[in-house]
Amino acid sequence: MQLTSILLAALGLSVAGGSAYLAHGYMQASTVAPPVVETEPDLVEVMIAARDIGFGDAIEDGMVVAQAWPVGALPSGAFTRLSDILPADGGEPRRSRTSIARGQPILADHVSAFGERVTIVQTLSENGRAMAINVNAETAAGGFVRPGDYVDVVLTQGTGEDMSAATILQNIRVIAVDQDADQQSDAPQVSRTVTVEVTADQGQSLALAQRAGRLSLMLRNYGSADESLPRAIRLSDMLLGEEEEIVVVEEPAPPPAPPRTVTVRRGVEVETVAMEGGT
Repeated sequence: MQLTSILLAALGLSVAGGSAYLAHGYMQASTVAPPVVETEPDLVEVMIAARDIGFGDAIEDGMVVAQAWPVGALPSGAFTRLSDILPADGGEPRRSRTSIARGQPILADHVSAFGERVTIVQTLSENGRAMAINVNAETAAGGFVRPGDYVDVVLTQGTGEDMSAATILQNIRVIAVDQDADQQSDAPQVSRTVTVEVTADQGQSLALAQRAGRLSLMLRNYGSADESLPRAIRLSDMLLGEEEEIVVVEEPAPPPAPPRTVTVRRGVEVETVAMEGGT
């Protein structure tokens, strides 16, 4: 009888312990956050450049490929169908209005309409003008001026000590070098003309300056906001050679003034008396 009671007590303890363990596990499971299910973003095909495309190049087969692109990050004006950017058989192609780097999405404002002509005029701002400057390796920063750069224009004129230099235009965008308007081209070259974008007033100043003297271009750092014109200088303002010794000639001191005297007569006696202090 005693053994039966012991067995029943042990069985009760086992059942109670199991129930407590199961209850604890259930409570823990109920507090664990449900697993996060990752979903793939919605994708769309975007037309990108298969190689570098220069300004004015015709967009032809093999220059464009499709690449999956997240819909939420789709650039404005992107082409999503190859037929929208390549011409039909025998049709006139679109042309690049700007330089497009390999892997860059091709946007609607990057290319012309089918068969449309592309010139540098289309790169000008609303009130911009294109004007050419005669240059050589010396006046065009050694041939390192390239399309897309910004320059200052310096006028040198006069002869001898009256020769002067003045910055007449600042922060002027270079559109083309000779006949090259490709901004991706970075090889230096000796050029004869540089075409820049100016306003109508700047163009008039530039035309006069070209007749008045010699123009040189100074490359500017990208992002430079300094618009203060430096003062013009003359050759005579610069220190050339050794400084001349300045000789100071001292004038001789004036001779001392003669002393002032007073003549005193006492009868027949005459006496000359000097006044004190010479006054």
